[in-house]
Amino acid sequence: MGIGTVGTFMDQEALYKSAKMKVLTIKDFKEFSFDKKCDVVTIYSNYITYRDLPQGKAYLYHTGSFYIEVIYSSVQKKILLINAFNDQKQLEPYAETISLADLNI
Repeated sequence: MGIGTVGTFMDQEALYKSAKMKVLTIKDFKEFSFDKKCDVVTIYSNYITYRDLPQGKAYLYHTGSFYIEVIYSSVQKKILLINAFNDQKQLEPYAETISLADLNI
């Protein structure tokens, strides 16, 4: 799934420098523009899993500090929402998609 353009080289460099200077907080992330949120998801987040929705998918990422959920509409063929959270209760809908067998424990 493409999350949008990453932006120009200068934008990537500025984002990288700002991320290196301080830890990205959920508050900062929520104030970012849609494009900057896409950059954070693409460059600085780790993909975890997805879950099916009635008309699309929800993709789950982790930044190291908080979770990011990207809601994609297969009907509209675009991202509808990028939601950041750190409340583990919001992870419950993904529990059905994760198998302990996949973890090779």
